[in-house]
Amino acid sequence: MEAVIVKNKQQLEDAYFVREEVFIKEQNVSPEEEMDHFDQDSSHLVIYDGTEPIGAGRLRIVDGFGKLERICVLKSHRSIGVGNLIIQALEKEAAKQGSAQFMLNAQTQAVPFYEKHGYKVVSEEFLDANIPHVKMVKKQPFQV
Repeated sequence: MEAVIVKNKQQLEDAYFVREEVFIKEQNVSPEEEMDHFDQDSSHLVIYDGTEPIGAGRLRIVDGFGKLERICVLKSHRSIGVGNLIIQALEKEAAKQGSAQFMLNAQTQAVPFYEKHGYKVVSEEFLDANIPHVKMVKKQPFQV
């Protein structure tokens, strides 16, 4: 598996493909909510298994934090470390962009996964796209 920071149109389409499969088709998020205005100003990541896109995520710098967003893995490739690769690659990219602290809005069912990566819940539960979420942060220094 390979983590690639999107640099061309095909890679971006591959990242969008994974997001569409997971969020729009599987979780019934509306396309308008999933593909938002932040996409144009974000760094995008796609995970490939050979030439097949299997995971994706995006990154924005918000108030000094690297904000990890739209983290998703195709159902067929879950529980084999793809999510770990996404987190590591997005944190590394955020560090390259000058951020040593990270945040994300996690679906509540995914909180234990993010806690394993050092994230802590810092909010009450809220709905995003009709799915329960919490805000999580990770503030320890990160080495590039």
